[in-house]
Amino acid sequence: MEKYFNVGKIVNTHGIRGEVRVISRTDFPEERYKIGNTLFLFMPGSKEPEELVVKSHRTHKNFNLLTFEGFENVNQVERMKGGILKVPETQRGELEEGEFYFQDIIGCNMFTTEGEELGKVIEILTPGANDVWVVKGAKGKEVLIPYIEDIVKKVDVKEKVIIIEPMEGLLS
Repeated sequence: MEKYFNVGKIVNTHGIRGEVRVISRTDFPEERYKIGNTLFLFMPGSKEPEELVVKSHRTHKNFNLLTFEGFENVNQVERMKGGILKVPETQRGELEEGEFYFQDIIGCNMFTTEGEELGKVIEILTPGANDVWVVKGAKGKEVLIPYIEDIVKKVDVKEKVIIIEPMEGLLS
């Protein structure tokens, strides 16, 4: 069975011309929502996904607004609210060295170069220049680790292990 990856959730309609408002969960919105791209809509309680072809894409505030071929008005897309947009694993694409998909990093166990276990990566923040990995420790304390070369020494997504070099003040 083909594996799918979540790229966004349709949270509402926008206007009357069949536009939907999407909260994006993808690292590559420009690529995923490119005109002519195929996305698969998974609705709660539905067995089979619906194939949709992107007709238009724009951003508005922190949402992505999409229209799909064959859906011209709000009445046709109203039923899509709450649906999850996904792409098949085959569309995932190759990354450059040192680049990772969010879903490959989340769930990894993080250790220091000395072998001390810090916890599991539970979230990735994208505040600006560098991504920040949120690590939840055994005692429930969260530690923020910037994804920069000086700190992150090894990432093994197959083994779900990340090794970091703790810098002064980072873990205190």
